[in-house]
Amino acid sequence: MKASELCERILNGERRAIARAITFIENNNPLAEEILDTLYKHTGSAYIIGITGPPGAGKSTLVDKLTLKLRQEKRTVGVIAIDPTSPFTGGALLGDRIRMQQHSNDPGVFIRSMATRDALGGLAPATYKVVKVLDAAGYNGIIIETVGVGQAEINIINVAYTTILMLVPGLGDDIQSFKAGIMEIADIFVINKADKPGADRLQADLTMLLELNDSELWKVPIIKTVASRSQGIEELLTAIRQHYDFLDTQNQFAMKESKNSEIEVIKLLSHHLTQKYLQHYQEKQKYKSMIAQIAQRQLSPYQAVEMMIKDYELSLTQKQH
Repeated sequence: MKASELCERILNGERRAIARAITFIENNNPLAEEILDTLYKHTGSAYIIGITGPPGAGKSTLVDKLTLKLRQEKRTVGVIAIDPTSPFTGGALLGDRIRMQQHSNDPGVFIRSMATRDALGGLAPATYKVVKVLDAAGYNGIIIETVGVGQAEINIINVAYTTILMLVPGLGDDIQSFKAGIMEIADIFVINKADKPGADRLQADLTMLLELNDSELWKVPIIKTVASRSQGIEELLTAIRQHYDFLDTQNQFAMKESKNSEIEVIKLLSHHLTQKYLQHYQEKQKYKSMIAQIAQRQLSPYQAVEMMIKDYELSLTQKQH
């Protein structure tokens, strides 16, 4: 199938075409970039929500209930659920059928589980690209659920407009260990399993933490939920809408798009340049010899990279002449 034909079907919202394009992206198929290039001008309409937090916080349940509420409002929803990687197949350990069975036959919901493939930051390497496919396909809202993350894994802010950080009672003083990293990315805090002991203490700790950082224009709300019983979901949606209005009135959308676009360009450029240099070198015995010298501490990685760049640039000059 030609990329142009597949793109036309994606723009018409055909689920099979969307799934096929995502598979191409995940497998680095040569057609993937052509598809994304064609679709890009049709993106920019979806609102992207990121949901992150430690393992066991109830992220999947919250995504499920949010999706249900949005569907009741007649909105279409794309869900990207990031899962740990299987050590045997390289695929996602959890599947979308397990996560959200009640939505599996809903044509207004598209769910895709993606493996981290050992990437850090809580996201799969192809997340940004898959968001663009779902956006072009016409999904109003896109929810990204990260794999369970720690304090340094905050890449979701480079994709989502609104980032929700879920916490649960029982963290105790451990909340202090989050401060330097993941706690700072939240646009909305959610205390899930709020019917458990310790929820009020956690709310007080978060409130105190937020008071120390009261210079921000956006006052980060704290929403209590019991996602398994759909409690607090309406309040959370209200907070998401309020954050949308804040971004809109403060002209933050353009800034976020600009920053995220720059990050994506740098990632693509880095990938392409790396591939070019490696393709030039890996077929040569000189490359293997260089790696051996680095391993034996006869050459530093910095010297090796400088040599590779100079050698590649020299080969381009020779081709021109």
